[in-house]
Amino acid sequence: MSTDPGGIPRTAPAGPPRGARDLADPRVRLAAAQHALLAALVEEAEAPAGFDGERVRVQARALLAKRAGVAAAHHAWLAEALGQEYLAAFTRYARDRPLVAGSGGHADALAFEEFLRRRGELPKPPRRPFAARLRCWCPGAG
Repeated sequence: MSTDPGGIPRTAPAGPPRGARDLADPRVRLAAAQHALLAALVEEAEAPAGFDGERVRVQARALLAKRAGVAAAHHAWLAEALGQEYLAAFTRYARDRPLVAGSGGHADALAFEEFLRRRGELPKPPRRPFAARLRCWCPGAG
């Protein structure tokens, strides 16, 4: 697991730091609060005390839409083939698959494609020529 310069993990921890369960310690309380907020944002958990639940849900949806958009940019054909169903399908995929630190959008897009393949929901690629599809995503290309 990678860490930032302060030694803090870049991925969601499984809970408060090991061996530090004393909630009298402000660092333990902060770690527990951060974990609860992160769980609410990416794991559909309840918003922690002191946070507006609706705002946390709005932000969680925005983060999911951003993640779906990044994956769509890497697999534009898949987003095009699924059309209006893309976000719903990506949401089903992402619900139990948090983004792994350092994996990036391309790996996420490949994992989403494999998810659809295993469920028998992978659409056939569009028949339009690649250059025509490229123009949809990159104005001025081709």
